[in-house]
Amino acid sequence: LREKIIDSIPADLKFAISSGIGLFIAFLGLQNGKLIVANKSTLVGLGSLHDPLVWITIFGLLVTVILMILNVPGAIFIGMVLAAIFGICTGQIALPHKVISTAPSLAPTFGQAIFHVKDINTVQMWVVVLTFLLVTFFDTAGTLIGLAQQAGFMENNKMPRVGKALAADSSAMAVGSILGTSPVGAFVESSAGIAVGGRTGLTAVFVAIFFLISMIFSPLLGVFTSQVTAPALIIVGVLMAQNTAHIHWNKLEIAVPSFLIILGMPLTYSISDGLSWGMITYPICMLAAKRGKEVTPMMWVLFFVFIIFLWVLNF
Repeated sequence: LREKIIDSIPADLKFAISSGIGLFIAFLGLQNGKLIVANKSTLVGLGSLHDPLVWITIFGLLVTVILMILNVPGAIFIGMVLAAIFGICTGQIALPHKVISTAPSLAPTFGQAIFHVKDINTVQMWVVVLTFLLVTFFDTAGTLIGLAQQAGFMENNKMPRVGKALAADSSAMAVGSILGTSPVGAFVESSAGIAVGGRTGLTAVFVAIFFLISMIFSPLLGVFTSQVTAPALIIVGVLMAQNTAHIHWNKLEIAVPSFLIILGMPLTYSISDGLSWGMITYPICMLAAKRGKEVTPMMWVLFFVFIIFLWVLNF
């Protein structure tokens, strides 16, 4: 089903999804790096330069940008390492007291999802389950579209071998639920791997191996604070936002839903919510432009599904 949905989305909206995810990632980076902070009057505002942690982000961002302009291999990773060293030298990041620790136990959460299925016996609980289903369904679909655009995998507005990617995503979701984790799926942070050249499944395999190793080296990885990794997110966001150049901005029926997707993702702090803005307005705009015949049946289905999605989300 998700494969049919992905294939039915017009090329312009796919570029908008990729760009919107890019802005969302960049916003996360700016927030994690404390360059953007909460503001009671304007919702968000500029962070304080008097905060020494902000300078770790600024240093890392400048170093990473310079290295990327100079085409230095591994620029993003080198930038993070240098930012961590900068933080340690300035006393803002504390060195760990130990390097190796025991991996956490799965005992408290393993199998709890199965044992508590019987507790889903009220309308409120079914609404919660349906909400999680819709959010993860459209979040991962939107993420896969954005990542495929960034990697250059799209061919004639279709994603080759998307079935395998969706099968892996669904399997991980099921296994993660049994283990007791939060929803497992395609994460927008995967774009960092694509940005440094990752294109095959071998990239994911090595990442998985290093994730396993990191379970016992968690104290050491503590030096890579959110301010250290923030520049990587900002840079990846810049790279993904380049897809806006491929959108037909001169056609208002395309520009409006595309713009709402791009703007909606960072402002609602949700890929699926931003996606809903575009999916609902696209058919309406196409009808107004007398191009209703170009709207596929699946897009009309998505039109109604996203209306229901927003209603359920705000139940």
